[in-house]
Amino acid sequence: MPKVLGPRALNRALLARQFLLKRQDRSAESTLEHLVGLQAQAPMPPYFGLWTRLNDFEHGALSRLLLERQAVRIALMRGTVHLVTARDSLRLRRPLQAAIERGLYSTPGGKALMGIDAAAVAAAARIVLEERPRTNAELGPLLAARWPDYPAEELVRLTRCMLPLVQVPPRGIWGASGQATSTTLEHWLGAPFNEDATIDDLVLRYVAAFGPASVQDAQKWSGLTRLGAAFERLRPQLCTFEGDDGRELFDVPDAPRPSPNIAAPARFLPDFDNVLLSHANREHILSEEHRARVFTINGLIRATILVDGRVAGLWQIDEHKDTATLTIEPFAPLAKRDIAALTAEGKRLLRFAAEERPHRGVRFTSPKAAKGRRAAPPKTK
Repeated sequence: MPKVLGPRALNRALLARQFLLKRQDRSAESTLEHLVGLQAQAPMPPYFGLWTRLNDFEHGALSRLLLERQAVRIALMRGTVHLVTARDSLRLRRPLQAAIERGLYSTPGGKALMGIDAAAVAAAARIVLEERPRTNAELGPLLAARWPDYPAEELVRLTRCMLPLVQVPPRGIWGASGQATSTTLEHWLGAPFNEDATIDDLVLRYVAAFGPASVQDAQKWSGLTRLGAAFERLRPQLCTFEGDDGRELFDVPDAPRPSPNIAAPARFLPDFDNVLLSHANREHILSEEHRARVFTINGLIRATILVDGRVAGLWQIDEHKDTATLTIEPFAPLAKRDIAALTAEGKRLLRFAAEERPHRGVRFTSPKAAKGRRAAPPKTK
């Protein structure tokens, strides 16, 4: 009989894989590869995602990767923008392409594209995007001039599904601003896709970074379907466990699975952190009761605090002139030791996020005051 892993055991394993039990002495590049990227549909969360996982992480370490084209922002898992290394962009996009395309015609707007020659649109878009990087507002009219019977915004969406587009700097650079301006991955990197990459490789990477996990978990993370066959092919390389709900869980044999009793430090997770997005069953880190507070009705996944390894509230930073205030909204009353730990960690966060502001402070709202609120996402760089 396989060993049963309860929610706390799964929680500690996930935290260990995600470098949330102990900060690591690693490069930003190697961390991105271990985590299979960081979700980056907003420009700044990856900086906070690396800060909370690495010792002595500095903004420039990630900015340099983007400026030197060693990392890129590209649509991958679940069709959402991720920040990954250049190497990973060339080996991950092809196995995920079917999942990215599958959602193209599923919306009312997408149905307006029925009958169009998608390959012809993609080919035309490639030419103009490789002339120079362009925004959606620039690309749409160029395509609509050739296909006037179709909405410009849907022609852009088709392009973003069919072509591997990267958002180029200054988008995503700490302290800079810029519209999402794109060109093709191959043109930006001057390199071809890794044709040897497979779905099995993707599954192994996922399990190592997020396991132990079920087939359904891997499908949730990737956006792919019918991954059961891949897990069966990989079964001889994997070990198996059972969740307390009877699910079969897979893992790589040498991955860390700490004792459920090990202490977990206070941590601050950024908006859209993949820890909260990469399992079909999230109960080991986020209760269903609190899910609606974190996942908003307009598609945001808010920045959260971890207490004893689980989501226990929200945070945001407000900056004004020479002040920066970190506001923590706990979901329930916190023990004094947890308030002290979050305060200390919060001061470190403020030094990282707003070092130039001479007056920085941490404040807590009461759980009653926070109840039912859906505040704006954190105002960071």
